[in-house]
Amino acid sequence: MTRPDKSGEAGAQRGGFLPSIQGLRGLAALTVVFAHLYAMPMLAGFLPALPLWVQRTFETGGHGVELFFMISGFLIPASLMRHGQVSKFMYDRCLRILPVFVVLHLIVFTLGPIVGYKFFKGIDLGTYVELFLVNLVFLPDALGLPIAQQNAWTLSYEWAFYIWFAAIFLARRAGSRLAIVSVALIAVAAVAYRPNTAFFGIGILCGMASLRLPLRGISGSIAAVACFVLMFGLLEYVSVWLALIPGIALFAMALTPDSWFAGLARLRSLQYVGKISYSLYLVHPFVLFPLQVIGRKLFDLGVNAWVLWCGFALIGAALSLAASALSYELIEVRLRTAVDRLLARRDVVEGEEVQQRA
Repeated sequence: MTRPDKSGEAGAQRGGFLPSIQGLRGLAALTVVFAHLYAMPMLAGFLPALPLWVQRTFETGGHGVELFFMISGFLIPASLMRHGQVSKFMYDRCLRILPVFVVLHLIVFTLGPIVGYKFFKGIDLGTYVELFLVNLVFLPDALGLPIAQQNAWTLSYEWAFYIWFAAIFLARRAGSRLAIVSVALIAVAAVAYRPNTAFFGIGILCGMASLRLPLRGISGSIAAVACFVLMFGLLEYVSVWLALIPGIALFAMALTPDSWFAGLARLRSLQYVGKISYSLYLVHPFVLFPLQVIGRKLFDLGVNAWVLWCGFALIGAALSLAASALSYELIEVRLRTAVDRLLARRDVVEGEEVQQRA
């Protein structure tokens, strides 16, 4: 691995836009969708008999979440440094994460009891309110309670990482070594509880040490594919800790502008999927769930499993991308902008009121 001296990477090191990271987001989201195109028909009972190696390939797809962890580990420290204040940083994170999540949260808790989704069957009012609040603040996984949004468990650890790094930031500013050590020990405990959160550390390491791996051409493509397969396979079937090794190499290649893997990540299609990846990650289970229910009913009526699965995969993938594009435009862009403007106006009004009182 090498340390780059190219001026073009300076912006990325300071937290600027890096196209390969955008493409890596898209790849991460697609692998999760890929896994659910297999898992949901399997749970519903209309998945046809598949060769073992095909099943194993699908089963590893859910580990795209570790790619998201690496990306956050790389970008969040730079984002906090760029904002300069924890309050501004957390405000930006709230605007980024909450709009889509909250809209989907309200949909789940409105329609869930009506359609009998998951834990809503026979739920009492007290439990409903408890689960509504616990899921709203990203704590179901930590408290061992049912999770409403299928993929939102990762947001609990995203928020924990935001808070943890903000604490490190404040401790360093205060010059408190005891506080820094204490927060560091919290990270150790978190990794012990959820080992795959160690992948946040890969992003931090590659950002701080400027690790890059400029592998091009055939050797670069072979190395990238090998690292990708090894990372996902080791995560699913062997060890999180061993998976960190190909994970570091893969991410270092993604950060190297002239590597083969970075070139792949810069493909226009992956760039667009990366742009809508957050919506795609959260929205696609909502799209696939009704198709899952329909598929099960058609299977009970005698429709061929291969026809159902192929239809589920093709229609589900297309509708997921369409719904995510709509979510991105309406919620991530327009609603987020509207909320930001509304809060900005309130700050101005409150500031004027304070001045008038003074």
